[in-house]
Amino acid sequence: MATIFSKIAAGEIPSYKIAEDERYFAFLDINPLAKGHTLVIPKKEIDYIFDVDDDTLAGMMLFAKRVAIAIEKAVPCKRIGVAVLGLEVPHAHIHLVPLNQESDISFSKPRVKLTNEEFADLAQRIAEAM
Repeated sequence: MATIFSKIAAGEIPSYKIAEDERYFAFLDINPLAKGHTLVIPKKEIDYIFDVDDDTLAGMMLFAKRVAIAIEKAVPCKRIGVAVLGLEVPHAHIHLVPLNQESDISFSKPRVKLTNEEFADLAQRIAEAM
């Protein structure tokens, strides 16, 4: 059975898409740690990041780098933090989180609440920065 991320990449579930190519997909996290918190996934469904073949993993990181640079252009922050947890959805993914201090990437902190309009505007601004 396809994961929720596979369904998002296939367009079966709506998302705030940032970017995609034939191998990867980036979209805003709907339960973000910060404005601009984005998830990057391979379209090929693989559960664990370290089970991803080397070529796909390297390509995923390069794709994530392009997305991170766009996030920095669209969202005021000092840096983009990178996290790989992989427990909540059985589909390899990278979290890109705008940071102004280290605690901004704490997954135990309360999440930011955004309206649909705020998500759509943010996704558009980041996508245009690509």
